[in-house]
Amino acid sequence: MANLKATAAKLGLALGDRKMTYNSRLAQEVGLWAQTKGRRGHKFHMEAFKAYFVQGVNIAQKDVLLNLIDRSGLDRREGKTVIETREFSDAVDSDWELSRAKGVTAVPTFFLGLDRLVGAQPYEALKRWIDKYTDKAL
Repeated sequence: MANLKATAAKLGLALGDRKMTYNSRLAQEVGLWAQTKGRRGHKFHMEAFKAYFVQGVNIAQKDVLLNLIDRSGLDRREGKTVIETREFSDAVDSDWELSRAKGVTAVPTFFLGLDRLVGAQPYEALKRWIDKYTDKAL
């Protein structure tokens, strides 16, 4: 946790003193649904990040997810249906299978061609990595 806090501070990310780890599976399903909604999908992801990593909220709870949906400007009824039907369960399973197949061991992991970059990175590091990769391709 100390390393994570140091990295977050270096990157200017808020990080609270989370005492519990909660199952994020249902939040991942809601997140995939939210991504189909354009900009509000990004808002949902940011709200979920803050709830979990800053406030230490249990994002496995349906009421918590519905509140995050509301705060993101997404349709609460549609979100409730997504939660109840588990409509995006297979898509999350596919994402996990792809992650296992690619050997992902940490989040985030960035892929560019056959190269990978693991962990939260400052903008400058990502830009150097992309520039280096682009230079190779030229």
